[in-house]
Amino acid sequence: MARHSHWAQIKLKKGALDKKRGKIFTKHAHLIEVAVRKAGGDPNMNASLRLAMENAHADNMPRENIDRAIKKGAGELKGEEMQEITYEGFGPGGAALVIDTLTDNKNRTSQMVRNTLQKHGGNLGAVGSTSFLFEVKGMMTVKPKGEHDSDELEMIDAGAQDIVEGGEDFVVYTAANELMDVKKKLEAKGFTVVSSELVKEPRSLVEISDPAVAKKLLALTEALDEENDVSSVAANYDISEEVMRQL
Repeated sequence: MARHSHWAQIKLKKGALDKKRGKIFTKHAHLIEVAVRKAGGDPNMNASLRLAMENAHADNMPRENIDRAIKKGAGELKGEEMQEITYEGFGPGGAALVIDTLTDNKNRTSQMVRNTLQKHGGNLGAVGSTSFLFEVKGMMTVKPKGEHDSDELEMIDAGAQDIVEGGEDFVVYTAANELMDVKKKLEAKGFTVVSSELVKEPRSLVEISDPAVAKKLLALTEALDEENDVSSVAANYDISEEVMRQL
């Protein structure tokens, strides 16, 4: 099993809290809108749209909200056009960050990202300064159905590249272009796939042993993730359990 960033694990636990805040519906709508604008409104011909719609359904987003987002992406409804912008930067301790945003106001979002980084001891980097440290992978949260060992063997047989225990569920990683195919195979084997998405996983990790630095990094990544314009945050830091206990 590969090691994964501490921030990636914290994000899994934050999912339910984000949903309670209602923020998740807005993010789903924006992702659907951008997917439609890129490759059309037919989910059978647009894998990104199909994935965005499935995730929206999984979070109980109303059908009318999904339809509205599709129409907006197709230009059938008026409104500011959403665009994807990725920012790269560094946090305390030299941790690398990649911040994906969906925004209708580039100036507002750029200023927000810059201010949030500076407030928490980080700084904005140039294009290409950190993105090479990450690779895009498919990631699913999957409920176990039996013994963990046999479950893992079935997941590997379905095409899983890496499996991590994330509390009561498994976190399954795949090649980016195999996410939907592996998802279908897991469901055919009787697994319940709670969520699926494309994520940026760090190629290597920065070990954080100073509790003060760890506290700043956690505050920074959570602050970024809370912003409405931010669709995802990838970070390459790892905090030991000993340091987490101190925090």
